[in-house]
Amino acid sequence: QVQLVESGGGLVQAGGSLRLSCAVTVSTRPFSTYVTGWFRQAPGKEREFVASTDWSGRTTYYADSVKGRFTISRDNAKKTVDLQMNSLKAEDTAVYYCNLKYGSAWRSSWGQGTQVTVSS
Repeated sequence: QVQLVESGGGLVQAGGSLRLSCAVTVSTRPFSTYVTGWFRQAPGKEREFVASTDWSGRTTYYADSVKGRFTISRDNAKKTVDLQMNSLKAEDTAVYYCNLKYGSAWRSSWGQGTQVTVSS
């Protein structure tokens, strides 16, 4: 079983920063065997990919819209995945979710997410 608990969201002014964290509980296989990622869903829009990292944390991918502003990292010992968000824009406003991937597909179930609101 897998449990994902996101935290760290809040209200911030444009240009500000937030750091999101995801605490992962896994019982089926080691956390380090998963690719980890962050997604977001803005009101009225579909959920979209934000960033991901491989098991080592050294290989990362970002959506073009956040590249250069967001940084994903993970701690395999603590089983956490963080997302440092800098230079936030109003269009970053969304509920942010973390997820895990083993093989080719992200898990179909999601945590409760954490709300990020950027005021312009």
